[in-house]
Amino acid sequence: MKTRSLVGEAHEVQRAVALIRFGARLQVLEGEINLSRERLLRLYREVAGKSPAKGMLPFSTDWFTTWQPSIHSALFFNMYKTVSKASGIERVDALIRAYGLYREHLALAGLPEVLSITRAWRLVKFHDSGMLETVPCTQCGGSFLLQQYDLKRHFVCGLCDMPARAGKTRAAAAERAAALA
Repeated sequence: MKTRSLVGEAHEVQRAVALIRFGARLQVLEGEINLSRERLLRLYREVAGKSPAKGMLPFSTDWFTTWQPSIHSALFFNMYKTVSKASGIERVDALIRAYGLYREHLALAGLPEVLSITRAWRLVKFHDSGMLETVPCTQCGGSFLLQQYDLKRHFVCGLCDMPARAGKTRAAAAERAAALA
């Protein structure tokens, strides 16, 4: 019979609680936390007050390279890389810390959260498998994510070369809110 450390198990529970509070899907917990599925389900119900969402996880790298998600993905991933390198902690702990920093940054700037913890987890997985790569912008020098076979030579990020539609949805939403008031 294999004995488990109570301290190690408590650490796994703390990680799971942090991920659940960020809104992680059960598949993320199963992939990163070393607890049984039944225990994770009970913990999810206790912390979130509801059963975990069902359905497929994001499976395409395309989402991370569109205009607004690309900016948020780059912001999160650069925080993740910095936290990982600076502290030498495990991947799941770096994910939790970097995602917390991402949310704090957005709250301070008054911006909506575009990247969920589940998408952030997939982003790290996609990068680790080589499906997404970091590429510097030729104009600002910022580090952004591109798909493995995208052209990288003269890459210009979405901040330096904004599409014509950028910001239109926020302005339209503000106009609708003003009209309803």
